[in-house]
Amino acid sequence: MGSKKILLSGVKPTGRPHIANYFGAMRQFVDLQDEYQSYVCIVDYHALTTLQNSNELASNTYEMMLDFLAIGLDPSKVVLFKQSDVPEVTELGWIFNCITTMPYLERAHAYKDAVAKGKEVNVGTFDYPLLMAADILIQDADVVPVGQDQKQHVEYARDTAEKFNRIFGEAFKLPEPLILENVKTVPGIDGQKMSKSYNNTIPLFATDDELKALVMSIVTDSSSGIPQNVYAIHELLRDREYLDKLYEEKKGKYKDLKEALLVDMIAFIKPLREKRAELAKDRQFVLNVLKEGGEKAEKKAAQKIAKVRELVGVEI
Repeated sequence: MGSKKILLSGVKPTGRPHIANYFGAMRQFVDLQDEYQSYVCIVDYHALTTLQNSNELASNTYEMMLDFLAIGLDPSKVVLFKQSDVPEVTELGWIFNCITTMPYLERAHAYKDAVAKGKEVNVGTFDYPLLMAADILIQDADVVPVGQDQKQHVEYARDTAEKFNRIFGEAFKLPEPLILENVKTVPGIDGQKMSKSYNNTIPLFATDDELKALVMSIVTDSSSGIPQNVYAIHELLRDREYLDKLYEEKKGKYKDLKEALLVDMIAFIKPLREKRAELAKDRQFVLNVLKEGGEKAEKKAAQKIAKVRELVGVEI
């Protein structure tokens, strides 16, 4: 285990995952768990920038652990933990604050987007990249799986590591982005990109009735006889050869094609949903996995922060 490269990923607990979350990132965590020593973190402190309701945050964190276990993340291979169980991260974040300039943070995409939309930005949102850098660097991550549009997060972590090492001495590895290739943009039921903010998602653990209502309400483009967005969702579940034949045979028969997608969607989601329901019967098991993961992550972080304290001069 020690010889494996370290992978770290953080996921915000902000509500039910949908199929685009699964095919975009969650499935890759499962695929990579044998290849890397993986740390998958529920970033609850990051969520506080937008979610300020204690019951909702606590509930979302527990539900997300259920999601991770249900999709097949194995606690004997992956360290599953929540950010707040590693208090060294926020300490390191403060140290990073002190070596980082405001103009540098003003270049962050999320901050620029918020300002462009005329939002009054809280300090947590402004400072987000440095807390993320602390998450990554404190666990000695070699790779961070990200989509092409999130590469900047890893660049911030690398820059911060380089700057710290230059000022105080060698403490941090420079992480690499692990770009998740072949991650298609999944269309939502309205044809736009699937996103909670557009309210157009298909939840990953949806019931059969929910699936039926959602799949049958997918907006179709009536021009070509082949509904492109139905095909694009279907392609997540079936190979192209099968689909090309089916969509050619049923050209123009949108109801039939949606029904074919529904059958495949139920076949895919039902076992995940059933496994999740089974896991939910033992709340204590789920909490124990989270606690043990937190202890492992915190132990590793404590070693790193001890070295950092020495290098910056707070250890006398």
